[in-house]
Amino acid sequence: MNLGYTAEEERFRQELRTWLAKTLPTLPPKPNPLDWPARRAYDLGWQRTLYDAGYGELHWGATPTQHLIFLEETERAGAPYVGANFVGLLHAGPTIAAEGTPEQRQRWLPPILRGEEVWCQGFSEPEAGSDLAALRTRAVRDGAGAGAGAGAGDYIVTGTKIWTSHAEVADWCELLVRTDPTVPKHRGITWLAMPMDAPGVTIRPLRTLAGSTEFAELLLDEVRIPVSHRIGEENDGWRVTMVTLSFERGTAFVGEVIACQRVLRELAETARRNGRWDDAVLRRRLGRLHAEFRALWRLTQWNVSEAEAAERGVPGVGGSVFKLRYSHARQDLYDTAAAVLGPESLDLSHAWTLDRLSSLSYTIAAGTSQIQQNIVAERILGLPKGR
Repeated sequence: MNLGYTAEEERFRQELRTWLAKTLPTLPPKPNPLDWPARRAYDLGWQRTLYDAGYGELHWGATPTQHLIFLEETERAGAPYVGANFVGLLHAGPTIAAEGTPEQRQRWLPPILRGEEVWCQGFSEPEAGSDLAALRTRAVRDGAGAGAGAGAGDYIVTGTKIWTSHAEVADWCELLVRTDPTVPKHRGITWLAMPMDAPGVTIRPLRTLAGSTEFAELLLDEVRIPVSHRIGEENDGWRVTMVTLSFERGTAFVGEVIACQRVLRELAETARRNGRWDDAVLRRRLGRLHAEFRALWRLTQWNVSEAEAAERGVPGVGGSVFKLRYSHARQDLYDTAAAVLGPESLDLSHAWTLDRLSSLSYTIAAGTSQIQQNIVAERILGLPKGR
């Protein structure tokens, strides 16, 4: 385990820092956070800028440490967040890079990296959220009869997905479907890439507590998806999904830790200005959060070091420890922000108020805290599985 940086990695950091200082002042103003079509255009434009400068592939084309440095430096410089590109860049893309065929990598990865296509996530269902393997959306194979090749035909998909991130502006969906209902639930699942403009796809945006339509419900009525769009083998989707979730829990939230540390500093400055700094209880709360986020950053470095040591580039189950602690620390951070702001915290136009509302979702998104606790207990601590 090595938590330090080599001279080469430090040179990479300095070059990136110099480029960010030169580039960020030239960007257009950020759009209204509730206007997703405008946010899509802005986010794709930023990704294209990164790509043209040679930084577009860092999410899966570089070493985990370079990726970590990239996330650290872009957040510290105040660069745009991945936004609508979250799913494509931070878990669909890495999954295809790790599990796709050469043809699939060539089809889907370059458009993500060039900022041309947006992906959404179709994992959760109305009756299969925390227990993801209980999903019911079914896919029936059609056109793969005698004489047809192994990859011939279509899957005909019918079912409902919910909490589908960025569906409103997405071109593709990473979709989990049940392809064999006769085997144990973890063994009959398949991972598909579904075009969002396919006949039979209906998108119903869901308005969140913060007012955003970041999520949507997907109604799928006999949607045809070519077998060639399957990532991994048929009925091997649960294993492929674990790769996706490893990226989602292992690195997808890393940049946000740096953002939370920045908010923490701003909270302390605000408390000094408005007189709440005199509250010893509040000061201890800020100090504990400072220690918490420093520990989370060290945990991130450890996870990245482990991934590099494994020479596979896929984060390990340590990502569940990070996700579990980070989601609660983020909620605590914005609850503390409300304490610092006082009555002003009820103003919905304040960024911290919206962030506080959205922070409630973090203990559910990417696997609930209860799911993370089970993973930590069973896979890290080696405790017996629950019944």
